[in-house]
Amino acid sequence: MDEKTIMKSEVAELKKTPKKKVIKCVVWDLDHTIWHGILLEGDRLELRQGIVDIIKTLDSWGIINSIASKNNPEDAIHMLESFGIREYFLYPQIGWGLKSNAIGKIKEKLNIGMDAIAFIDDQPFERDEVSFVYDQVTCLDIDQIDNIPEMFKPRFITEESALRRKMYQDDDIRNQEEQEIGNNRQFLESLQLDFLIQPASINDLRRVEELTLRTNQLNATGYAYTYDELEQLIKSANHHLFVAELTDKYGSYGKIGVAMVACENDIWTLKLLLMSCRVMSRGVGGVLLNYIMNLAKENEKKLHAEFLPTDRNRLMYVTYKFAGFAEAGKLENGGVLLVHPLTDFIAYPEYTKVTIGK
Repeated sequence: MDEKTIMKSEVAELKKTPKKKVIKCVVWDLDHTIWHGILLEGDRLELRQGIVDIIKTLDSWGIINSIASKNNPEDAIHMLESFGIREYFLYPQIGWGLKSNAIGKIKEKLNIGMDAIAFIDDQPFERDEVSFVYDQVTCLDIDQIDNIPEMFKPRFITEESALRRKMYQDDDIRNQEEQEIGNNRQFLESLQLDFLIQPASINDLRRVEELTLRTNQLNATGYAYTYDELEQLIKSANHHLFVAELTDKYGSYGKIGVAMVACENDIWTLKLLLMSCRVMSRGVGGVLLNYIMNLAKENEKKLHAEFLPTDRNRLMYVTYKFAGFAEAGKLENGGVLLVHPLTDFIAYPEYTKVTIGK
């Protein structure tokens, strides 16, 4: 596909195919699932063959493991520790409530969609109960265990993938500090936030594709781009593709933002703008958009943006409107064309250092 073809197709028109369902979290039952036997009945428990390798593999791919089990929490955690696998499970929900309630709590902790969760349990009743409440959850019998790695394997494994569990754990430390400080502004200042924006390179494309697949709530169009499409875009003189990375005193959040601008004559059009949901509470959601606005003004270009509503991305429309964009018409795909007057340069948050890479 040459540059001319890309321009004529408007890139967005390439996105006819809906996103592939991406599993971000696998929630496991314990009795007769992770292990053989029933803990409460005093059985001699044995780990299911191959289960540890599967759990570790999912973890290395950036797929979070968690637990929804009807058990005594202290005894179940102790057993996981004795098997040497406690560290692999985030936000385990162990008690006597409904499994659907447990999954709801895990979903809230991870801030992901229900369709990004898979639930594995040996009991048909438990799977049916979860499916009845949350029909978007993928519910599987443990008998399908051999197929799990192939079913959930991401197209690419990125640097961020292997660090995803640690990133959530670091966020827990940040959230605890935020509660202790009490004042949100003081907390953000204490984090020493550094927001890096730079043109995407070939080495970024696997992560950019992953972000377009995984990001739903903060994706202005909901489009997913393939590695090959992205490679053509960074070669195009008529497109700008930017990636953003966030770090603070605790470490890196990884690459968490993407913006793609199509340039035609004196008009720049934001075709893609997304931010990882993990940075929603860090007060940096508008930094990448502000940079694009300032860059367009600096180059004396008009700035348009496309917004295509999905069932989750209303917040991105609010972000555009809050930034001063106004509706200028409808798009053929059912979306909205937005424009900005670019009357002034935008200041970045004082508590964030913004670094522009080359």
